[in-house]
Amino acid sequence: MPPSLTSVDLAYLRRCLALATEALAAGDEPFGSLLVGANGEVLADARNRVNELNALAHPELALAQWAAAHLSPADCAATTLYTSGEHCPMCAAAHGWLGLGKIVYLSSGEQLTQWLADLGAPPAPVRLLPIRTIVPGAEVAGPASGELLAAIKDLQVTYHTRRLAAGQ
Repeated sequence: MPPSLTSVDLAYLRRCLALATEALAAGDEPFGSLLVGANGEVLADARNRVNELNALAHPELALAQWAAAHLSPADCAATTLYTSGEHCPMCAAAHGWLGLGKIVYLSSGEQLTQWLADLGAPPAPVRLLPIRTIVPGAEVAGPASGELLAAIKDLQVTYHTRRLAAGQ
């Protein structure tokens, strides 16, 4: 495991992986996220709902919107957002504007970009940039390695292989 990820981080990332699996089962891209308070309590969770709602229904954005409605600025800053995939630029910007705390991710945008290229799948509709490119002061940890990284890669490969087979 990368030194920046703790056993607590890995436990939350496993829950993100379960949400990503749920998203895939519902026909969405496999992304899942948790917003955790300073005391370790899961405040809210979300999974990708792009096919169900709209192209902006990313879990990280949904959690930022939830936090904006339910948390004080100080409580926002004390959160940790765990996610199966590094934030896209839209989600990173929402995170930064709101002043949410640490971000811990399972797989990076760079990894996803490479996995898509290896499959011959179309790239993401926006360039996937590192979170700190969008939010320079962000505290970030990730990606994971080993079985968790292999599991999210398998979910992404499954989703995009299905799309390619369907001609999408």
